[in-house]
Amino acid sequence: MKKIFALLSFIFALGLLNASTQPGKQETKVSSTLENLNQSSQDSLGVAVYYFHATRRCVTCEAIEAVTREALASYYGNTIPLQTINRDEEKDHPLIAKHKVAGQTLLIIKGDEVVNLTNTAFLNARTNPEKLKAKIKSSIDELL
Repeated sequence: MKKIFALLSFIFALGLLNASTQPGKQETKVSSTLENLNQSSQDSLGVAVYYFHATRRCVTCEAIEAVTREALASYYGNTIPLQTINRDEEKDHPLIAKHKVAGQTLLIIKGDEVVNLTNTAFLNARTNPEKLKAKIKSSIDELL
């Protein structure tokens, strides 16, 4: 935990240093990157589903991805794809910082609205996948 805090502090300090040497450029770059990500990753309905994970995953983590893919395919065809982001390989991914992702996380996003289904996913992916599928569907339907 101390190593993570030290690493985050170092990254934050580098960001401040870069921002102070190039005023406005860093902020513009990050916000335009986030804008491009949101536009390219959201379907025509404006909904995006992200699963953030580590390289090493447990059976439950793998089940969350599989059940989420099944739910999206069965309820929405290929109009709302699941986008997985490996936090270990894509440490600088702008959505990780924006949504303060620190562990395995399942998010449904439409514009500024974010639904975090991580707890429901971990509780149900293996033991009650139909409950997780229903929660994914109801969460997306509420955003539409």
